Amino acid sequence: MILIADSGSTKTDWSLVDNGEEVKRIRTKGMNPFQMSADEITAEVKEVLLKELPTNEVDELYFYGAGCTKEKQPGVKKALRAGITVKGRCEVASDMLGAARGICGHQPGIACILGTGSNSCAYDGEQITKNVSPLGFILGDEGSGAVLGRTLVGDVLKNQLPAAIVERFHAKYALTTADIIDRVYRQPFPNRFLASFVPFLEENLQEPCIYSLVKEGFRSFLVRNVKQYEGWNTLPIGFAGSVAFIYRKPLEEVLEEEGMSAGRVIQAPMQGMIDYHAGRI
Repeated sequence: MILIADSGSTKTDWSLVDNGEEVKRIRTKGMNPFQMSADEITAEVKEVLLKELPTNEVDELYFYGAGCTKEKQPGVKKALRAGITVKGRCEVASDMLGAARGICGHQPGIACILGTGSNSCAYDGEQITKNVSPLGFILGDEGSGAVLGRTLVGDVLKNQLPAAIVERFHAKYALTTADIIDRVYRQPFPNRFLASFVPFLEENLQEPCIYSLVKEGFRSFLVRNVKQYEGWNTLPIGFAGSVAFIYRKPLEEVLEEEGMSAGRVIQAPMQGMIDYHAGRI
């Protein structure tokens, strides 16, 4: 049996796989090594994960996580092994590599994440060969939920959208300008706050100005990130993440307009990761 983890800062999804088929899915806390110590990671494994697993011994373990830089990977691996007995390969890698394997499988391509934040990479069918730094929602993260939400809020507060849409926004959220400024500039996790407005974009996507806002956000992501990778005009460009999945139609329109080929678009990479390690993709 193999155990696969897709870990973010808030949650970790674990899949126990036997003969290429998932037999159990478990959720624990996020295990970002920049936010949790090695002891805390081990404790979460022992106190939460192992209680849900039929065994504490697996043949292979693949942990793809936010914050799992090359410097942090040895510590995370040691913390995981302190709770789980791994008879064979134990690999700790970035969430970007996990997404790339889930999107592209064993084939070369360009893999992208469009969720609360955004990221991308060139991928050779096994490893990442180049990564344009996403830079976060202030300097980058184009096309992400946080930046789409930031654009929407800015346009609402500066009256750049039709009055009916501005009124709809205020009726739905009942936030003053002071409230929004406080949440963005003074409270923790402003990126999550801004991404919380993505449902409003979805509800109003039929409005031409909203549709254009989303499309131009995706165009900015493709131009400023994806076009830096060799083969951007020939390789399939695939996506994982809720924003890519929800707005697949405008995303694929922009890809075509920019002369790019759409690859797989999936909401979450776990099933792709299972297929990758089972040799199906």
